[in-house]
Amino acid sequence: MTNDSTVTVYSREQVKRARIAVAAVFTVHGAVTGSFATRVPWIQDHAGVSAGQLGLALAFPAIGASIAMPLAGRISHRFGARTALRGLLTLWTLALILPALAPNLLTLCAALFAYGATAGMSDVAMNALGVEVENRLDKSIMSGLHGMWSVGALIGSAAGTVAAHTATDARTHHLVAALVLTALGLIACRDVLDIQSHPDEEPPPRFTLPPKSALIIGAVGFCAVFAEGASLDWSAVYLRDVLDSSDGLAAASTTAFALMMAVARIAGDRIVDRFGAVRTVRTGGVMATAGGLLVVFSPSPAAAMCGFGLLGLGVAVVVPLAFAAAGRSGPNPSQAIAGVATITYTSGLIAPSAIGSLAEATSLVVSFGVVTVLAFGLVLGAGVLRSADRKVAGSAVGEGTTTKSAAGS
Repeated sequence: MTNDSTVTVYSREQVKRARIAVAAVFTVHGAVTGSFATRVPWIQDHAGVSAGQLGLALAFPAIGASIAMPLAGRISHRFGARTALRGLLTLWTLALILPALAPNLLTLCAALFAYGATAGMSDVAMNALGVEVENRLDKSIMSGLHGMWSVGALIGSAAGTVAAHTATDARTHHLVAALVLTALGLIACRDVLDIQSHPDEEPPPRFTLPPKSALIIGAVGFCAVFAEGASLDWSAVYLRDVLDSSDGLAAASTTAFALMMAVARIAGDRIVDRFGAVRTVRTGGVMATAGGLLVVFSPSPAAAMCGFGLLGLGVAVVVPLAFAAAGRSGPNPSQAIAGVATITYTSGLIAPSAIGSLAEATSLVVSFGVVTVLAFGLVLGAGVLRSADRKVAGSAVGEGTTTKSAAGS
């Protein structure tokens, strides 16, 4: 690689290594989430908070992420994409230590705010670099990268399950996990693209409203993440309360949904390369709508499980493609990606509580009727992801290739 103040040149081999490196970063990021999620009961007991207070505290990661994500572009602009990702990912992995140290509700909320803020900023930085690698390879990779995030979450949760089963103190567990993941993250960051902003380029604002393009693309992501959050948190309850299934079968419905999500994301890049982002999302929307209808009108637990599986298949690739479309939607990709990330984070935050509130006022069947309507929104709105199909001029990889930054530009 050669580098001056305005041009970055990479060989195909360097970009291929960068793809592997970014995939490893996604895996590390997911492993932090998985490690945290399995120890929430321990953290609740240690902080001495009620279920209602825990629900309040668990809103703070999304709040922190939404506030901090716009800063990621400015940090990348100042320090360069590689240095920014290295620093932000390190803050995120080390932030895993904080929640288990919180002795009460106030400190737990503060710890989770910091946890969410570092999660959001590193999320924007790694997605921006993922889009940059995708542009240079001239083929879809974003779905696979998000699939690796799911793999990391599974690995982290598996380790956390072992730690919980052996009654390991979460402070010890998270300290060890944070140190290991920090080391792995730093190793992975060595081979990511070192993109620098143009010296005459104005830095992104510290805080700003998302651009219009991000709002439109984010609306499609909102529909997908709402369906995802509702299904993950309520599918087991739906089978138990609506269809009177056993606890084991009810839990299996959540596993089926998560498994279909992971499989679809890992396989999604080949499908997107063959059929394009718009057709893929539109077809996924049809599948998700069919799954939602199957859930709502299900005559049996088995049929409902198939419905949740179809929902998982249908929505799986939408968010990766939304990030890809945002990264190509205007002159400031990081700002657009941050805008889409903020909208999707918000959707994931409100979906579980919105489903619960609507179910209390009406029924869970009605709640998933709303999910089905939002899933159909993917069919109607898929066209806004057309920019995910466009290949950036001059993005072919090889010696002499030049492109501007997608991260921090």
